[in-house]
Amino acid sequence: MTPKWRELADKLAEEIKNGRYEPGQQLPQIRELVAKGKGSKSTVHAAYKALEAEGLVTSSRGHGTVVRQRVPLKRLGIARYDKAKWRDSDEVAFIADRVASGRSYRRNEQTQTVSLVEAQPAVAAAHGLPEGAPVYARARLVKEGDQPTHTLTSYYRPEHVEGTRIVDPTPGPAGRGGGFRVLYDAGYEIDHMKEAIFARAATSDEAKLLQLPAGEPVVELHRTTYTASGTVVEFAIGVHAASRFAWEYDFKVPDSAKGEKGQ
Repeated sequence: MTPKWRELADKLAEEIKNGRYEPGQQLPQIRELVAKGKGSKSTVHAAYKALEAEGLVTSSRGHGTVVRQRVPLKRLGIARYDKAKWRDSDEVAFIADRVASGRSYRRNEQTQTVSLVEAQPAVAAAHGLPEGAPVYARARLVKEGDQPTHTLTSYYRPEHVEGTRIVDPTPGPAGRGGGFRVLYDAGYEIDHMKEAIFARAATSDEAKLLQLPAGEPVVELHRTTYTASGTVVEFAIGVHAASRFAWEYDFKVPDSAKGEKGQ
């Protein structure tokens, strides 16, 4: 005999798949379903936990149980940094991802804090500075609607950004074209990048900030941005909710042997 919590979970799952509950919509509070005779508190709770385990909903304290976005955002690789997007237009990286995904956005969906901090080992190594040297940390939280998608903290040498919009904590990108345009206008045109990504378990603070369901991992990004002369102008660490992005790269396949034959 099928447990009552399983029957309720199956019914709710069918309603989610049929569109009765749309992505981002909160399911009824447990007490509401109990009052409607859908089962006891433990039955409804078990049904919600089953939906969460199946990836149909997320649950967090203060936000209830919410239907997941079924289609992850495209996290563009090389294309999101196209100079034409930020130098000649106003399509900063997180907006480029939304445009590529056919999703709407508001500039103030990126909030930030800016502070002068001591460079931790990874930051110091990237910038070629001694540990503890002062650097500006520009920490952003990016949301889609009310749901956080990722954090990104960029670290800069003070002499590169002092007095620019990069150190302005106003919500949204750092003016038209964002931080890369600010660096460009200051004479630090970005030329190439190095990115490393890896998955790991979320910390308790990250799970709370990103409103992650229990057990969901995060994808951590380390990005080092260089000028043509090799000067590092930004080192960034991003933490992304794993289920909310699909990483996409499009690039020409290298042939190093061809270069060797020409020498």
